[in-house]
Amino acid sequence: STIVNHKRILAFMSRPFPIPDSEIIDVGPPKRRRRWRFWGIGAVILLFILFSRSLSIYLSALWFESVGYSEVYWYIFKFKAALFLIFALLTTAILRFALWLLERAFQSHVLETRTIVVNNQPIQFSPARFVRPVAWTVSVLVGLFYGLALKDDWEVFALYRNHIPTPLVDPIFNKPVSFYLFVLPFYETISSWLTLLAFVVLCAALLYAAITIPQQMLKSAKPAAFGVALKAVSLALAVFLLFLAVRTYLSRYPYLWLDHQTFSGVTYTEANYLLPALLLVCLGLILAALIAVINAFTKKGIRLLLLGLAIPVVVYIVGVVIVPAYVNSFIVKPNELGRETPYIQHNIEFTRRAFGLEQIETREFDAESSVEALDLNNNRETLENIRLWDWRALQDTLKQIQAIRTYYDFPDVDVDRYKIEGKPRQMMTAVRELVVSNLPEQSRNWINEKLVYTHGYGVTMNTANGFTREGLPQFVVSNMPLESRAPELKVTRPQIYFGQETNTTVYVKTKQLEFDYPQGEANNYTTYEGRGGITIGSGLRRMLLATALGDLSRLPFSDDVTAESRVLLNRNIRNMVDAIAPYLIYDVDPYIVTSEDGRLLWMLDAYTESARYPYSRHHSVGNQRINYIRNSVKVVIDAYEGTVQFYVFDPSDPLIQTYRAIFPSVFKDADAMPADLRTHVRYPETLIKVQGEVFGLYHTTNPKVFFQREDVWSVAQETIPNEENRSQSRPLDPYYVMMQLPGEAEGLEFVIILPFTPARRNNMVGWMAGRCDADNYGKLLVYNFPESRLIEGPLQIEARIDQNPQLAAQFSLWNQQGSRVIRGHLLVIPVGRSLLYVEPIYLQAQRSPMPELRLVVLAIQERLAYGNTFDEAMRSLFGDAVPSETPLPPAGTPTTTEKPTTEGTPSVPVPSASVIQLINRAIQEFDDYQRLTAEGKHGEAGQKLEQHKRTLEELKRLSGRP
Repeated sequence: STIVNHKRILAFMSRPFPIPDSEIIDVGPPKRRRRWRFWGIGAVILLFILFSRSLSIYLSALWFESVGYSEVYWYIFKFKAALFLIFALLTTAILRFALWLLERAFQSHVLETRTIVVNNQPIQFSPARFVRPVAWTVSVLVGLFYGLALKDDWEVFALYRNHIPTPLVDPIFNKPVSFYLFVLPFYETISSWLTLLAFVVLCAALLYAAITIPQQMLKSAKPAAFGVALKAVSLALAVFLLFLAVRTYLSRYPYLWLDHQTFSGVTYTEANYLLPALLLVCLGLILAALIAVINAFTKKGIRLLLLGLAIPVVVYIVGVVIVPAYVNSFIVKPNELGRETPYIQHNIEFTRRAFGLEQIETREFDAESSVEALDLNNNRETLENIRLWDWRALQDTLKQIQAIRTYYDFPDVDVDRYKIEGKPRQMMTAVRELVVSNLPEQSRNWINEKLVYTHGYGVTMNTANGFTREGLPQFVVSNMPLESRAPELKVTRPQIYFGQETNTTVYVKTKQLEFDYPQGEANNYTTYEGRGGITIGSGLRRMLLATALGDLSRLPFSDDVTAESRVLLNRNIRNMVDAIAPYLIYDVDPYIVTSEDGRLLWMLDAYTESARYPYSRHHSVGNQRINYIRNSVKVVIDAYEGTVQFYVFDPSDPLIQTYRAIFPSVFKDADAMPADLRTHVRYPETLIKVQGEVFGLYHTTNPKVFFQREDVWSVAQETIPNEENRSQSRPLDPYYVMMQLPGEAEGLEFVIILPFTPARRNNMVGWMAGRCDADNYGKLLVYNFPESRLIEGPLQIEARIDQNPQLAAQFSLWNQQGSRVIRGHLLVIPVGRSLLYVEPIYLQAQRSPMPELRLVVLAIQERLAYGNTFDEAMRSLFGDAVPSETPLPPAGTPTTTEKPTTEGTPSVPVPSASVIQLINRAIQEFDDYQRLTAEGKHGEAGQKLEQHKRTLEELKRLSGRP
């Protein structure tokens, strides 16, 4: 071929010159120029990516510094960068070295230069010129992939590096719980990485071996080619089988938290047959790897290799599939309770530990049906704090009477407690937040959205049981400017710069005054005086911030934004805490607190969760399936400054112990929380919900009863109307109450209650209370009802309300006259030695989505009554047994609708019900009835006549006439 090529070159050179234009071939620009153009474009793209990433890092570093957690940001950043570099370089090096070994092994058989014929022209072809760049490309890409993937698993490595051992061990492998929470995830990550690398090398060895096949068939390969291919594949397979053995060994541990139909964790069959069989599979894989190594050097051929692979496969089929299936079907199932009892006991014990149920205190509660059992005189404070406002109805009402402007919103209503005139009162609080997207279209410009409309304003606070004569909330704090009827409640910083709806970036301390609140036809303005946010600065810093914020067209050229101005970004409190501590799970229901110095502070519950707790059953919490949870942390965020504090309330949690070891500057002890804030700590609804769900099955500690499901509890059901206004049942939400706990001498407590019924039945069997106050915070009490008597549940009380002729007629009348009835949540409240059922009834006009409280329905086991107010309902239910003297205004007593006094001014005393008041009320109601009748408003007239009738009945009762 070389002689032929030489002849062609000589013939070409012997042709006369010049060469005709028709034979000149345009080969385009030189390759070197094209190569430089390619590298230039790549360099520009790379620089753009690096610049964008650097800007993001710069902005994040400034934000973390502004909230005081710069150390956290740089720790995570450096840890991620180190993981990326280590695994990217290590992966590339390992893979490239393995491929280099394969290249050397196949150099003389596959990669040697050879002649191929293309279009009848012989061409010298060197496979090595293509294989080496491909090997480098694959190595680098896989290295980048693993570097990027494993840097996001920084928590796994940080937890492994800093974990604190736990004393509790599992009953199967005798490993501490910390092994499953911190060590095993690390081992799995590393083994998965190495196994995949071994698999890539094995595929490369098979590919090289496959290239030799055509030459073998054409008899053109050297005799040693097959031996080289067999040796390379055998050694690569041996390495892969060894890492597969490690993966199989580690795969035994997750059986500890595998959910089965009856219970969770390792079963009798798994403990005695399946797990030992997996060990045999590991040994089989190791033996197969040894056979592969022997085959690599003895060159026995493919048969020995196939024999080695058959060993773990056969062991797996027999030991892991056939034998456990046989044992489970013919040995365990006929004697399941006897065989599984020890393992069920493990499941009960560890599940109760995982969900914090092992320290529950169980008490008996008689739930008597007599009026005397309520002990009304000694439980007056409980009665005065019964919540009559359903939070959904109150939220709709607040949007109508307290939003004032369309751009204000109340995203939530929360229940808390405050001391008013020295007495604890249950209060409903809501935050008035500004939603920029609701501004009028003509106001939607850069100055308004970024400089003027920067914050929400203030809170509303009303007693949980107070309402005016018109059925509206009895406010303690309300309006704009903020007004308070209680000297104890003052708000010195009502502006909400950080909240649940603050999703935009704004600039403060600018030359533009910030809109504070509307006041008549004019508006009130303010200027931010806090230390939150990032200083804008000037020059290069200003340009960098503008670029990072995507505000290059406005920020650098605005005269209103000065060097001392600040940018407030990442203002949503959920985004803030997620950025600072992404390893915690946060509650969906933050609530606002007013401190003693008048600052507004958000409180947010944070959880540590896991799905790897041994022998614990999984349950759904949000979008995750977990089998371990702790409410370890309370987060406090200043609504004005944006400062964030993390307080540890469960120092025994191994997860939070390890996170504290990683980030010692982030977490503070619970004792460090200011005393005035500590009084507002609540037992979270999310936690007691999942604990109630778990407790429904795991309150049973007897394996036999547990196995037979003889005593399963469910959270009590309630009825709610759906979109078609038809009733449907759902689990009752936990609810906060202020009450005297049975068997306790501390007096009034703030607790959260969750009632239980037997599974698929409606009568109640007990209730759970989560304590919130002082030294009792976090304790769970469960009160069991007597099994010998029927205690009515919420659905049964709802049925009694539906069957009451007077109430049914009233509901039908209201629903037919341009309005609709809204029934609030039915509350089951333990009072004395009995239960009191309370359901508020609201009326909402179709033209105005503002529910007004119109009726209060009360019930005990054998009686049901209702009234326009709580006081009327109590007197209708109990008559003269109602205590006549109360230290606080009676719960639900209508008040005058005078304007609340300003902050610091004593509130006007609310007059108690009297004969004169009732006479005046009756006269007014009759006049209203005549007026409405004359106007043709017969529905409202009927409602007013019903009120008039009840006023006359109360007047007759107070006058003492028969």
